[in-house]
Amino acid sequence: MIKGLHKREKDTELFYNADDPVAHIRTYDLRLIKRLEEFSARHPNLCQLVEDDEYNGKYYDIDRARVSIRITEPYSQERRQKQSEWAKENGLNGNYREESAI
Repeated sequence: MIKGLHKREKDTELFYNADDPVAHIRTYDLRLIKRLEEFSARHPNLCQLVEDDEYNGKYYDIDRARVSIRITEPYSQERRQKQSEWAKENGLNGNYREESAI
């Protein structure tokens, strides 16, 4: 009987090098898996499912030019307060998710 993995064992790994035009992503993150599934359905020449394991992990090959890493600065308390006020004024209650951000 196969037991599931603990959350701490559900890593996301991104592998690529300067010489290879393909990046390799192995993940258990369901949101990332969904994004990769949708992207690979729209662009099968750029992203392919290579393997899925018995723990629901997925391994994708993706064109390295399609992958980016964004590092963001933390919001200041002042900016957080302004954003909170703006959201309240515009009827957003924390459940808003812009479709284009997927």
